[in-house]
Amino acid sequence: MTHPIILLQGALVAALRADAALTGLIGPDKVFDAPPKGTQPPFLAIDRHDIAPRDGDMAPGNEHRVVVMAWHPDANRRAVAEIAERVLAVALSGGLSGPQLKVTLAGHQRTETSIDTRSGQARATVHLRFLSEA
Repeated sequence: MTHPIILLQGALVAALRADAALTGLIGPDKVFDAPPKGTQPPFLAIDRHDIAPRDGDMAPGNEHRVVVMAWHPDANRRAVAEIAERVLAVALSGGLSGPQLKVTLAGHQRTETSIDTRSGQARATVHLRFLSEA
């Protein structure tokens, strides 16, 4: 059996890569589990994915905490916030369930934005929460 982290993260990355509006903002092939060394913004990367058991009465389940980082090459908070909004639209759309994993809840916890003082790049950190069952 494939681990629930792999199932959910794979579905999320695939959905983000398939979103035409997001691709229009960051370009094709710019969504990563971990960005290859030397990747230049704009891009998205899964920064963190934590899981905790949350078994129900009838089915084993998990709580996922996923952090998605969005980078924009310019000190442009508006541009990186637009990318973050597309991440939310995709993640909360309800399209992440598959044959091995049922997502029963998708939620947005918070979004943080900042401008990196060294590089001058804008960053948004999107914190998501999911509940899943096998």
